[in-house]
Parts: sequence; C-alpha cells; structure tokens
Amino acid sequence: MDWRIRPIAARDMAPASELKRTLNATQLVLLGLASIVGTGIFILTAEAAQRAGPGMILSFALAATVCGAAALCYAELASVSPVAGGGYTYAYITVGELGAWLAAWALLAEYMLATSAIAVGWSGYVIGLMERIASQPGFAWLDLPDALTSGLFAGGLINLPAALIVAVITGLLIIGTRVGIGFAIALLAAKLFALGLFVALAAPALDLANFEPFLPLGVSGVGAAAASIFFAYLGYDTVAAAGEETRNPQRALPIGILGSLGLATLFYMIVAATAVGAVGARPVLGADGEPLAPGSEQFLAACVAFGDRPPLACSNEALASVLDAIGHERAASVLGVIVFLALPSAIVSTLFALSRLFYALSRDGLLPSGFAKVSRRFGTPARMILLAGGISLVTSSLFSVGRLADVANAGTLFVFFMTSTGLLILRRREPSLVRPFRLPLAWLLAPLAMAGCAFLFIRLPPTTLWAFGIWLAVGVLTYLAYGRSRSQLVRRGANK
Repeated sequence: MDWRIRPIAARDMAPASELKRTLNATQLVLLGLASIVGTGIFILTAEAAQRAGPGMILSFALAATVCGAAALCYAELASVSPVAGGGYTYAYITVGELGAWLAAWALLAEYMLATSAIAVGWSGYVIGLMERIASQPGFAWLDLPDALTSGLFAGGLINLPAALIVAVITGLLIIGTRVGIGFAIALLAAKLFALGLFVALAAPALDLANFEPFLPLGVSGVGAAAASIFFAYLGYDTVAAAGEETRNPQRALPIGILGSLGLATLFYMIVAATAVGAVGARPVLGADGEPLAPGSEQFLAACVAFGDRPPLACSNEALASVLDAIGHERAASVLGVIVFLALPSAIVSTLFALSRLFYALSRDGLLPSGFAKVSRRFGTPARMILLAGGISLVTSSLFSVGRLADVANAGTLFVFFMTSTGLLILRRREPSLVRPFRLPLAWLLAPLAMAGCAFLFIRLPPTTLWAFGIWLAVGVLTYLAYGRSRSQLVRRGANK
C-alpha cells in the first residue's frame, strides 16, 4: 500500500481557493461554542446519570481532559496548515494519503451523525411542545402520529421534524457562510441564557446528600459515561474545518479551538454539578442490581414505573425536568422553548464542517471534482452542502439519538488519536518547521491525548465498534476503487 505524504508546501499546488475569507478569531470561538453547546449538555446529561450516577461530573472532566489534550494538538497543526479539511488535512501531511482518507472517512461519520443526532434531539423538544399545544382546544391537529415522530430504527417510520430542520439549515448554508454563521451565533446567545437561567434557579436547591453515593457504579461507570457523553464536546474541530474562510488563520484558528473548548468545559462542569446537587443522579437498576441500558425496553418500562417523578436518568429534557422537580414549572417551560429554538445552531456548525470536508476531498481528487464547484451567486460549495445535507437528512429521519451519538463518538475518537499521533510524527520529521502556535510539553500531552482517545474508544458499546469497523472497511474499498488513482498527488507527481 502506497502511503503518499503531502508536503506542507503542496498547499500551494492545490487550485486557488475560491472561498471567501470572512471569519475572525472571535467568530471562530462563537462558531465552536455554537457547535459544542448543543444536544450533549441538554440531552446526554440524562444518559451520563444512568451510566455513572453523580460521578458523571468526573465523566465530564475526563472527557474534557482528553478533548483538551487533543485540542492542543489540533491547534498546532491548524496553525501550520490552515486549510479546509481539519483532521483530514493534518493526517495528509503527517501519516500520508491512506491515513488521511481514513481520517476523512471517520470525520464523515462524525459530522453526518452528529448533525443527525442533534436534529433528533431537537425533534424531541418540537414534539413535546406540539403535544402540549395540541392538548388545548382547537389545536388537536398539531399532534403528530407516532409514525412521524420516530425513525424507522427507533420505533416509528420517519422522524419528520428532524428531517425538516436539516433541510432548513442546508438552505441557510447554501445562501452563504456569513448568513449561516450569523444565525448560529444568534442562537448560541439563547442557549447560554438557558444555561444561566438553569444554574441561577437550581443552585439554591443544592443538597450535598444528592451527591451520595458518588460512584454507585464504580470507577468503570465514569469511563463508560465519559465515552458516551464525549459527543457533548464535539464541535471545536469544526473550527479547524473553516481554515480557508478565516482571516489570519495562523493566529485565529488556535484561539478559536482552545477558546471554544475552554468555555464549553466551564459551562458543562457547572451545569452538571448543579443538576446533581438539585435532584440527584441515581441510575435506574434492574432486578439484578445492574444498570439498565439506556433506551432499552427494560429501561423505558422502569422509567414509566416511577410515575410523575422519574429520576434524571429517565428524562428526555434533562435540565427542564430538574427545574420542574424543584418547583419551577414555568421556568422549565421557558427553558424547553429556548432549547427548542436554539438547538439548531449546533446543526449549522456540524453541517458547515461536513460540507467543507467534502470540498477538501474533491479538491484533492479523492472525490469527483465537480462537487467542489463554488456557486458564483453565493460563493459557497452549494453542491457539497446539498450532498452533506441530504445524507444527514436521511440518517436523522431514521435513527435514534443514542445510536447516532455513539457512532459519531467513535469517528471523533479515531480522528483525534490519528491527529495526536501525526503531531509527534511531524515534530520528528520537520523539527525546524515554523509553527505559529507550538504545543508546550508535546511529548507528554500528545501521548496523553492518544491514550485517552484509545481508552474512551474501547469503552463504547460493542455494537458501535462493529458498526464503525464496517464503516472504515467500506472507506478503504472506496479509496482503492476511486481516490487512489485520481489523487492530486498522483497527477502532479508529488509522491513521496
């Protein structure tokens, strides 16, 4: 197998980018936050409670530590190679073309399924809101049939609200980056207000007794929860995917990546501790004393048995349910409406990154070049956005949020491991390379990121690992059938 490595100078050999450079460091931080602060904190908090109990606070910290180390690796590589593609581009200049293709293939899974998972999570709020309105006289027509509220592989036929929101966001991104990013930032403000409202109202109800027992499922539960809620931190790498649309990318990209991750981590830790302190986070156990698998028939039946006051682990609207449990019913409704309105901002960010990854692959010859054509009217890769949006629309309409998030986690951890490895390779191969941002203690932090990613990866459900393995195998076959012989490196004689 020929592992062709693209020299960093080969950026200049690629066709001149037609994408408009409109984004600055502040916008990149907000773009990252808009993507990170989404379905994870608002929905996966319940799954974290089921897997680790109050110890989920440590799970957020563990996931953040791994993300932090990987983010620093991303920051250095982004400053060295600030072009569209993110982890795919970094793999290309470090481990070679096949490794880059596998990274891109994993990123496709991450972005597509993260987009879909967020859409499905948003759909839950839409359906709940419509049901409440439908209970009022004259609005019964708003109550959607069950077949249209869940996907084919989630107990229904098609998740109509999820499909519709992906279609709307796709249209916004086709109009242009400035419009799409502006929309994401506006909705981010609403999400941050919702988190602030939650903390302000729930903090006075904090009871230290709710933190006991802190590790009901042991240390292993912390690792399992961290692997599942890793999805809550997806997003900072979407900043790296915007390299060719960023002004002064050598400076702005590291700031955008590290700034968005740091702020999101702070929000998550405060919100998680507040939720646990207010209502507790006991997991739902089976008759044998073992925790039930989230989303399983046994788990759902046990949650129903709790009646009107189920534990946090059973909630589809985790933060709103906490406010409701401590007597802030109106605030819970307000929070639900805000999340319903604001959650699409994360879809903007992930779908944006997905379309730019397709653009980079087409530009490099690994996908048909016709897809990289930029619209003269909008200055965006409209064909790529349509393809990315179409795939995400299909998956969001068919699968549950848990399954989508787990496979997205697998793709992310795989790419983060490869990126961290690539940093060490590049340090050894090109020690004198100019690095606008240089990772301190690289020989400590990069292996830490690699070990953390590997640990969390193997903590994912076995079915997820099998699905991801099959996805990678399909990717290898696709590369051998098309990209290997059509790569720009082959055509331009840039092989190493």
